[in-house]
Amino acid sequence: MKKIPKKYQPRGFDILHEDIDIIVGNKAPGALTVAAKWNADDTIHSALNQWVRKGNPRSNKSVYVVHRLDQATSGVLIFAKSEEVQHFLKDNWKSTTKNYYAIVHGKMKKKNGTIQSYLEEDENYVVHSSQDSEKGKLAITEYEVLKETDQFSLVKINLLTGKKNQIRVHLSGEGHPIVGDAKYGKGPSKYKDLCLHSAVLEITHPFNKKRLRFTAPVPAYFKKLIPFDYD
Repeated sequence: MKKIPKKYQPRGFDILHEDIDIIVGNKAPGALTVAAKWNADDTIHSALNQWVRKGNPRSNKSVYVVHRLDQATSGVLIFAKSEEVQHFLKDNWKSTTKNYYAIVHGKMKKKNGTIQSYLEEDENYVVHSSQDSEKGKLAITEYEVLKETDQFSLVKINLLTGKKNQIRVHLSGEGHPIVGDAKYGKGPSKYKDLCLHSAVLEITHPFNKKRLRFTAPVPAYFKKLIPFDYD
């Protein structure tokens, strides 16, 4: 087998699983999922397009975006290898299990519960939460506090919907912003890393229809703030 040149291997994306239909990997914090106004080329999407083309400039192979993770968020991310697979995964996204770890400031009064609101993004790309159904799209977040320290709480999230910045906005709205969240936190943060990680993604495979579960280890800075058996 011809060795794939290192320059074509995806940066910021540790591949966990690849088959004829999908690519699943652990996205590094700071890596862009898709193109943004300030960066159109240095993305996981672009790197994976190069990966599936194996350095062949004449190849028309591509990967297709199924979902996104915020730039500062790490963890499990899946791409489709065809439009047909992309549509299947998106159409079945409600049946996909999406579990996250988050470390938030303070101790939550309710140790578990469901946060539900309507989210809408403004012209400055800031997402706002409302109880008015006419002011955004429904977002539902289940949470459970796993461990507390004097300053922080480790929270496990079951994401029932997948709206932009949903977890960050919902936890901030509860008065417990995610550690390192300069956008939705309470003023500038001394913590440079966003403590939000996509830990588990469980899907129905588009070809054999079997349930597949993918997990990604948390970044080291989680364990420094709250030691815990994250596995």
